[in-house]
Amino acid sequence: MISRLLGAIVRAFLVASLIAMPSLLLPGVEPAGRDISMMFALVGAVLVLFEYGSTHPGLVEFRFAPPFNRIRFISLFLTVLMISIMFRGQNGGGETTRTVFEIGILIGKAMDFPFSPATILTNLLTNGVASEQADMIHAAAGIAYLVSLLSLAIFVIVIRVVSWPLGNGSFNIWVNLPTFDPASGFDVEQRLTRDARVNIIFGFTLPFLMPLVARVSAGYYDFSALNSSQTLIWTVAVWAFLPASLFMRGIAMARIARLIRRKRDQLHAPDTSDFAPA
Repeated sequence: MISRLLGAIVRAFLVASLIAMPSLLLPGVEPAGRDISMMFALVGAVLVLFEYGSTHPGLVEFRFAPPFNRIRFISLFLTVLMISIMFRGQNGGGETTRTVFEIGILIGKAMDFPFSPATILTNLLTNGVASEQADMIHAAAGIAYLVSLLSLAIFVIVIRVVSWPLGNGSFNIWVNLPTFDPASGFDVEQRLTRDARVNIIFGFTLPFLMPLVARVSAGYYDFSALNSSQTLIWTVAVWAFLPASLFMRGIAMARIARLIRRKRDQLHAPDTSDFAPA
């Protein structure tokens, strides 16, 4: 119990640090904006503390099947950290911040090719802004998209190396998928396969669809809030993290569906031993 509570406290602290990171790193953040960030950080920490401090799962999927959530969290943490440091380097800062800013510019240029999701997002967010700010947005989109692709590749490699989700022992689908209702609709394997395909499709198309939806909605909503560096950081981070997260979830559910199919095939396989009846 003590180890579980300590783990929950550490996770709550990390989540709070992630949410409050842009407001703490960026210079010149207004006190009102910093207070709002601290409030969201406190709410996120409390939710994580109750979720991981409880013996029963609530909303977090694959809670007992690491490193699924760890890879996703590290991906988002690195994305927000690198973009925040890059924006901090724009307004001065030390050698580290300027180095990250220069690396971000190089990555942004490397990710600038026709029909690239980073290019589509950049064209939307840089409409009518200064050239220096446009370079920052371009670099931030490139960094975020690159980190999401690397995290997805690392997840695919890790689940094969450690034989996820069976590498840590038995896998309980009902505990690791608390929002999955096994009693509704189709067979469990079919539903997992269907959900996996839906998640993969959304993970592939969202980087293209989200900027297009934002462009269509531009006539109904005011996007002037994106002029704030803090808001811009979270916009780019979520744009890159959400599709990669859905892609990982789809891959994970497809793998579980294959494990269920393999187990069923083993249970229904004919007995070919010497003592089998003729």
